[in-house]
Amino acid sequence: MSNSTTHSTGPTDQQAVTPEAAVAAPVTGGPSGLRRILRMLVADKLALLSALFLVIVILCAILGPLFLAEMASDTNLRARNAPPFELERGFAYILGGDALGRPLLARIVMAARNTMLIAAGAVAGSMLIGSTLGLIAGYAGRWTGEVIMRLADVIMSFPSLLLAVIVLYMLAPSIGNLVLVLAITRIPIYLRTTRAEVLEVRKRMFVQAATVMGASRRRIIFRHILPVILPTLLTIATLDFAFVMLAESALSFLGIGIQAPEITWGLMVSQGRAYLTNAWWLAFWPGLAIILTTMSLNLLSSWMRVALNPTQRWRLEIGGKKND
Repeated sequence: MSNSTTHSTGPTDQQAVTPEAAVAAPVTGGPSGLRRILRMLVADKLALLSALFLVIVILCAILGPLFLAEMASDTNLRARNAPPFELERGFAYILGGDALGRPLLARIVMAARNTMLIAAGAVAGSMLIGSTLGLIAGYAGRWTGEVIMRLADVIMSFPSLLLAVIVLYMLAPSIGNLVLVLAITRIPIYLRTTRAEVLEVRKRMFVQAATVMGASRRRIIFRHILPVILPTLLTIATLDFAFVMLAESALSFLGIGIQAPEITWGLMVSQGRAYLTNAWWLAFWPGLAIILTTMSLNLLSSWMRVALNPTQRWRLEIGGKKND
């Protein structure tokens, strides 16, 4: 077999990118790792648009309360249920006004903070707890793993949304309680995935070599196993973020989630439900924000599943070279 690819003095623009070469090259090889990832992202237009939209949503969640908090809470009965795209009241009313005359654009931007905060807190908490328990269950002894897995089975035996409804009905609905209950219901996803990955990775040669060399369990887990399974966990977390957003919106729509004066996109949809016949925009715009955000998260998760997989990453790199 010819070794011209590996012994070439330097790559050219016409040089073919084979799957084997893409697998052999690490993500951080060649140019900087960030530049390589950005090239793959630009190659997928849908993933790029999804990432840009999510960046805008995150910026709105961070910066919105600094500039629009007063505007989102001030009432103006003259602009009550004001229709969208009528700019005589100012650009703030481009999406219309709500039942109290508050601009919907400002309120949607303000609601992004609580919506993102709840989803990010629940995903981060469930990922941290679930992956930690999964690492223990996958690398510890048989009985320890069985006990942890039975705990996951107990949580999964209850429908997640029903469990959230019961707990929030018993507790006061607040951001903290909502994050807690949503995090608990998502722990088994990360626990079972992490355990399955650990059971497979621990049999690989580099882990066995580290064990023979006398490396401690902590070093093997955090230096050899965790970096391998982390891309899978990040992909699941991106997809789970969308699910938690929908769950929070459903709970707020049912009236057991966030309560006024706090606001989320789901609560805005719930408040606009009574005006669907004569002011459809009250529920439409926050509902559209939920749809676009969850769609962007799903598209970005699909891209990450390919970009972080060494056996499929070459497809995106070929697309990036064509765009160059």
